[in-house]
Amino acid sequence: MDKKYKGVFTVICTAFDDKGDVDEAALRSHIRWQLDECKVHGIIPCGSTGEFAFLTPPERQRVVSIALDEVKKQVPVIAGAAACATREVIEAGNCYKEMGVDGIMVVPSYYGHLNQAELYGHYADIARNVALPVIIYNNPGTSGSDTLPATVAKLANEFENIVAIKESTGSMQRVVDIQLLAGDDIEVVCGCDTLALEMFRMGVQGWIAAPANVFARQCVKLYELAVEQKDQVAAWEFYKQARPIYDLFENSGQYVALAKAGLEMLGRGMGKPRKPLAEASPELKADLKVLLDRFYP
Repeated sequence: MDKKYKGVFTVICTAFDDKGDVDEAALRSHIRWQLDECKVHGIIPCGSTGEFAFLTPPERQRVVSIALDEVKKQVPVIAGAAACATREVIEAGNCYKEMGVDGIMVVPSYYGHLNQAELYGHYADIARNVALPVIIYNNPGTSGSDTLPATVAKLANEFENIVAIKESTGSMQRVVDIQLLAGDDIEVVCGCDTLALEMFRMGVQGWIAAPANVFARQCVKLYELAVEQKDQVAAWEFYKQARPIYDLFENSGQYVALAKAGLEMLGRGMGKPRKPLAEASPELKADLKVLLDRFYP
């Protein structure tokens, strides 16, 4: 199967001004930097690192609209369309379809603790009612629901527009199980930053990456070495250098805080996280500064 989701897709931060409102100019500047200088392969607005859960529906639509206008078809734009209720996801998905997105990414209801039948029904209803490619986002650590490989395979087999899964459980066995059960019916995309190289070695060719907000060049370089050039020796050597980046983001779980702190340190500020999310602690900022000094001398 020719992979559609190749490369690094940045789950972009949402920029806020001093009043806490969406900062269009800063958001546009961030997207341009990602595309023109960092050379990422896709843009994902309104994902978890984009603070979608803390945005109003009109704000989400505005963020997606800005992203689409700034990208101008240069790379795919995949909109985060998650909500607790299935009907809200469908409404958002159809709204984004009319706006011109290339697909939607959907994490399960983040309060429902859904069983497999409920997860199947959720994604099946979305697939039936939104004529767009759908990426399942499986992150039980944040959503409280785990879409198991058998459910993924059933959905992929029955619905042509369920095309990929962002797999974030942190289990390589899970990746293999999905590949064995679903075959070419679905693409596995890396959603666990500390397993990027391992997933590339298992045939995964896409990486939906929050650290790419700050360290996009490093993410792109790892992809190029491992997937495009297939130079596993060079990829491993670079991975050993870059791994502390992914460890800091993945192990702390403070994706929004770290991304915004890092951008501020680079002179590319996008404002503070929206409350109740807090800024990065002094300890995390110190660890981040060490990495920035190393990769942005």
